[in-house]
Amino acid sequence: MDDGLEELRRLTATIRESEARRTHIVGRLRGERAASWDEIGQACGMTRQGATRRWSRSLHAASFGSVAGAYHRGRPTYPVSAVEWVVPRGARRVLDLGAGTGKFTELLTAAGLTVVAVEPSAEMRSRITVDAEILAGTGERVPLPDHSVDAIVCAQAWHWVDPARAVPEMARVLRPGGTLSLVWNVRDHAEPWVAALDDVLRRHTRDEIDTEPVLGEPFGPPERTEIRWRHVLSRAALLDMVQSRSYVIVLPADERRDLLADVTELLDRQGFGAEIVLPYVTRCSRFHALR
Repeated sequence: MDDGLEELRRLTATIRESEARRTHIVGRLRGERAASWDEIGQACGMTRQGATRRWSRSLHAASFGSVAGAYHRGRPTYPVSAVEWVVPRGARRVLDLGAGTGKFTELLTAAGLTVVAVEPSAEMRSRITVDAEILAGTGERVPLPDHSVDAIVCAQAWHWVDPARAVPEMARVLRPGGTLSLVWNVRDHAEPWVAALDDVLRRHTRDEIDTEPVLGEPFGPPERTEIRWRHVLSRAALLDMVQSRSYVIVLPADERRDLLADVTELLDRQGFGAEIVLPYVTRCSRFHALR
């Protein structure tokens, strides 16, 4: 029995290594425009749909490192009231999962919390400058001991994880009764020019992010709130925000150039100068661990 288990462990390690290598090759082929999804699917014994389902999301998630600077300059911060709502009053040690360049990390440390920032991209991690423990990791594999944090916050990143694997991992690192909070900044489409901006951006993606997920056990039912606020940024920062979207990063250079030209034309039509006020809705979901 022990020999069989050891053989299974070795085989699992080999499969993981091979899968990581395969993902790397797929990423290189797509990044260099050297193969279509049809060709990749055929090489892997899959359909085109199967190949895109298997790798498209992970490649988009991995693309952020190449634009870490634009991401940090263009992405908005979050309202301080969001921090007050998502982190329980008695929490002391908080995990910022998918920390990116540290937008939410900065607010957590400013609130006097001890913060562990976990982010898979080395380029993104290098932009985090606040006093926090900074670790490489993902929602499916968090490099922390069991029951080691009072709360977890995942801002603008939960849609990149596999919930089937991430939910048990969150429960593992949380202390009993701890809280997992998910946060998204969403542009407020009630503003006509923002709706027009999103029409331009949606020409290049059909993805709709679920900002009201249900996790299930071992977490209780969700509590939700929305916070409306306005983010002031420069025209250059708004274009950085557009360039930092995953679906824009992976566009061919000519399509990306055309998209940015369309956004610039929209800003010109609106008569925006150097400063732009962009309305946001911050959507927060809070889940309490049942055990």
